[in-house]
Amino acid sequence: MGGVTYTALMSFRDGRWNLFVASPGLVSRWPVHGFPRGAALPTAAERSRVLNALGFVFTDGAGWGWEEDAEVPGDDTSPVRLIASTAVRQADGDGR
Repeated sequence: MGGVTYTALMSFRDGRWNLFVASPGLVSRWPVHGFPRGAALPTAAERSRVLNALGFVFTDGAGWGWEEDAEVPGDDTSPVRLIASTAVRQADGDGR
């Protein structure tokens, strides 16, 4: 349905997967969940449960898209950082 659309992102850094929702305001106030250090890539169901706990749901037809980036931009020998993203909205749908 309606409501404001946000981007949920998941990244792997320092041995830990983190899922967060980019929202207006300070980054320090973005909803975030850190999975246990050393955990395997969280399943789609685990990611969905975390998003729900943070107060968000997937938008209709949303799926996770994956990109890779270098830890050191422009260095093709740098370790790769995986970043996933998907469209979400607040679970109550009011867009606030």
